[in-house]
Amino acid sequence: MTGSPWSSGVARAADGAVAVAGVDVRALAAEHGTPAYVLDEADFRARARAYRDAFAAAFEPLGTGVDVYYAGKAFLSVAVARWAHEEGLRVDTATGGELAVALRAGLPGSEIGLHGNNKSDSELARALDAGVGRIIVDSIGEVERVAEAARAHGGGPAPVMVRVTTGVHAGGHEYISTAHEDQKFGLSLVAGPGGGTSPAMTALRAVLDRPELHLLGIHSHIGSQILDPSGFEVAARKVLALRAELARDTGYLVPEVDLGGGYGIAYVPGEVPLDPARVAKDLASTVDAVCAELSTPLPRISIEPGRAIVGPTTCTLYTVGTVKPVVLDDGRTRLYVAVDGGMSDNIRPALYGAAYHAEVVSRTSSEPGVLARVVGKHCESGDIVVHEVQLPADVRTGDLLAVAATGAYGRSMASNYNHVPRPPVVAVTDGATRVLVRRETEDDLLALDQG
Repeated sequence: MTGSPWSSGVARAADGAVAVAGVDVRALAAEHGTPAYVLDEADFRARARAYRDAFAAAFEPLGTGVDVYYAGKAFLSVAVARWAHEEGLRVDTATGGELAVALRAGLPGSEIGLHGNNKSDSELARALDAGVGRIIVDSIGEVERVAEAARAHGGGPAPVMVRVTTGVHAGGHEYISTAHEDQKFGLSLVAGPGGGTSPAMTALRAVLDRPELHLLGIHSHIGSQILDPSGFEVAARKVLALRAELARDTGYLVPEVDLGGGYGIAYVPGEVPLDPARVAKDLASTVDAVCAELSTPLPRISIEPGRAIVGPTTCTLYTVGTVKPVVLDDGRTRLYVAVDGGMSDNIRPALYGAAYHAEVVSRTSSEPGVLARVVGKHCESGDIVVHEVQLPADVRTGDLLAVAATGAYGRSMASNYNHVPRPPVVAVTDGATRVLVRRETEDDLLALDQG
């Protein structure tokens, strides 16, 4: 039980019990209860450094730098924002709530970015008050709104980037592929049916026309859980060509290009995650070659890994309840293993059909593996945690079961469906645990109910 999809601190002892960063999961469950998200702090920090160092090593020889933004939407807490910043990363936020967490963590506004396809006036005002380093404009109408907010704020020009859709379809599911035309994000590089200027170019020119705004750069994000890096290279070519076209037309060469994130991880044994060094090297080669072809100097580059940093760091620890064999139509038997959580702490299997891996982690077993499905306690047939996995035939009530690679979009997309309180996030490092986000209680749920 070492390596992908588990964090680097996961190890199984001779008695079959698993420890995370030196803490036995049986002790962890006794102290913190289940379900619980268990986050390996050292693994998080190492992955953050890996992206920081790989991209610096690839781009610095070309004479340009790279800013790595941790994409907080994957999972954000005050401690995680601090860890990312301590490891040399900035933090990307997608809502006012995420911005509030980054500010509570003590990050300077200049180290924070604000995304969002429908930012509220209050979110824009807060971002300007905080002095965020960049606001990502997602529509032509938003150019005017940000300019008016900046004028009302009375500070200097607001730094903005324009998000464009490159037409590159990449990602693990339609809902997390974000650069094809028929979706809500960004501005197309393609002109409308009547020809003329593309929406992306129109927005860029509109930013340049507003003295309240400073056009920092062009932003592209092509999707999520991407395991083939070629899409990044195609998107980079298109964005750099747009940058050069804007410079030819207006004389303004934007100083920065953001190539987004979406780097894929391993969710099940045998799956190969994207290697940050490989992606960085390939992107650097593409950017260098395209800028040479276009006769433009290299821009400063920024990227936004989120899942790739936090996803593998965390496993979700459950206690097994009901175990039920079910005979299938083809004559096989599937063992349904119910745990004390489910779709409220990991909606991705129900929402995307996402695959995960699970193991019994509290003991050893000499029994053969059998076809199993890990399900939750919610009142839904689709409440599936792991669609298909081999578990020991003697899996039983009271066993501890861990699901790997749940750090990204587990807690951040968690809900209170069926009025189930959300689990805690427990950080583990050097043989000690610390609660980053406490477990919700029934009192928390009832406090919102005004009767």
